[in-house]
Amino acid sequence: MTRRHEFRCFDYVNHPYGQVKRALSSDALAIFERATRPAADRVHDAGAELRVRLGAVEIAADIAIEVTEVARALSPANQPATRIDLTWKSRRSPGLFPAMTGSLWAYALSPRETQLELTGSYDPPLGLLGDAVDAIALHRIAERSVHRFLTDVAAYLRAELPAEPFPGEACERYPVAAD
Repeated sequence: MTRRHEFRCFDYVNHPYGQVKRALSSDALAIFERATRPAADRVHDAGAELRVRLGAVEIAADIAIEVTEVARALSPANQPATRIDLTWKSRRSPGLFPAMTGSLWAYALSPRETQLELTGSYDPPLGLLGDAVDAIALHRIAERSVHRFLTDVAAYLRAELPAEPFPGEACERYPVAAD
């Protein structure tokens, strides 16, 4: 009997929660797709990609992500959070790769940092045979690919979101007005 395998991973974005929330709430799917696919590949192929490095070899699989809900929630510290419920499966061979169901959480760690947390579970493919292979090695690959997905999303947000100054703080793009 196959059983779901759970995962949980974290990363952060060095931008305020409100800015990250607005970006993810406006078009999470587009962010997932841009974050996980190299720029050269985005021109020819739509969709997201899961990647994992095993030694000197990188394995990639095209995935179809469905965002099922974007909701307001509470963080573990009982502060405002955003929860994005999603599922993904292989676009080319759904019967050979795990199907995942999960939630991407975003909430403030500090006024300038946002925690991203991805929690969920997946079903190993191929029934009992899939369970056996998953127990031996595939669960590590699945965990690494989920972590890589979150790392890619966080890196994309860190790079693409514009810097926002805080009150009284000057920067080149947003000079503080003289009194």
